[in-house]
Amino acid sequence: MQQQDRVAGADFLRAAACLLVLVHHLILRVDLNRTEGLQPVLTALRFGNFGVAIFFILSGFLLALPFWRSLDAGRAMPGLRTYVLRRAARIVPGYWVALTAGFVLSVTLLEHRLTPELVLRYASGLFFMSQWHWRTFFPVEGNGPLWSICFEVTSYALLPLGFLWLFAIPQDRRSALVTRLAWLGIIAVTLLTHETFRMLVPPNEIERGWQYGMQGGAKEWMPNYNPFGFFAVFALGAFAAGIQIMLPRKRRIRFDIAALACLVAAGLQLPLSAGGPWEAYGWLGIPYAFPLFPVMVAAALVALSRSVLLATVLDNALMRFTATVSFGIYIWQDIVLTSMQTISPAIFGIGEEKPLRDWFIGCTFATAIVFLLASLSYFALERAAIRWAARITRKN
Repeated sequence: MQQQDRVAGADFLRAAACLLVLVHHLILRVDLNRTEGLQPVLTALRFGNFGVAIFFILSGFLLALPFWRSLDAGRAMPGLRTYVLRRAARIVPGYWVALTAGFVLSVTLLEHRLTPELVLRYASGLFFMSQWHWRTFFPVEGNGPLWSICFEVTSYALLPLGFLWLFAIPQDRRSALVTRLAWLGIIAVTLLTHETFRMLVPPNEIERGWQYGMQGGAKEWMPNYNPFGFFAVFALGAFAAGIQIMLPRKRRIRFDIAALACLVAAGLQLPLSAGGPWEAYGWLGIPYAFPLFPVMVAAALVALSRSVLLATVLDNALMRFTATVSFGIYIWQDIVLTSMQTISPAIFGIGEEKPLRDWFIGCTFATAIVFLLASLSYFALERAAIRWAARITRKN
């Protein structure tokens, strides 16, 4: 994103999303029943998987902005070639390297047998098609979080299809209200498609559950976890972008208050979800407290973009750097954590006298390695691809 196009508060939310997911995976490696007084806090942070929903909201918001601007100005729809090239440059190089590293890890350190099914899963992830069936849901054994990348690619494809319908509305009938209502109609159709998918493709009960490994976990998640349900979250972010463009550009303190209230309301969903399933299923079985949590995040993003002070405080140097390398943090964290735990099973262990000491030390060490790998991924690989795509699209 160009500096002049930055949306205030976006860097904070991107950084918060990747850190929440990292904390989630770190807490998976501690026995919550033996954490004494910290159990309520760690249990709440175990719902750091909500960070995935923040990523979808944020992506939908930022990618929809150029479409809404062109739509409201009466211009032609932004070029899809530029859209596709920039999306591919942003995610493909880093994702393919992390995917391949996870595949190699699974057949070496993790000692999985090299079977046709393992190769099929890897190939489906390579071509961004793993999201359509529980067998391929997790493209590799050695890097679980990569499941969401293919889900997001589906959302990348569906977003311009939705806007094609909006741009087809005759200009004499097109208004801000009409186009926003039309987008709400797209969200409604998406939810209907999600519910149809849930009814038509339920997995069988054979070896279903996380006790059977990642494949069993995939059967546990599907069909509630499907590309249409996640596009509904993504589309909420896109709708928020349409609302943001309608607001006056002048910043006012009331937006600071609204943003803070929305962030607090969203944050409270983590402890309030305790006691239920870790996926925090909401309406229609869509995870991460849908729609309340995504709506609060989307509203916070809109308000932060017009805030006087809060976004400036939240978008500090540390959060900006974390946001810059956030994609690398997301795609490399599980490789680091799984490798460390496999090489030294006690690294996240709990001692008798100091229950959390070993775990905290292991978490600190692992986080440092994750940030190092994420930085290398961005500065040595991702940034070059992003700049190449920017040069190509500017020439055209």
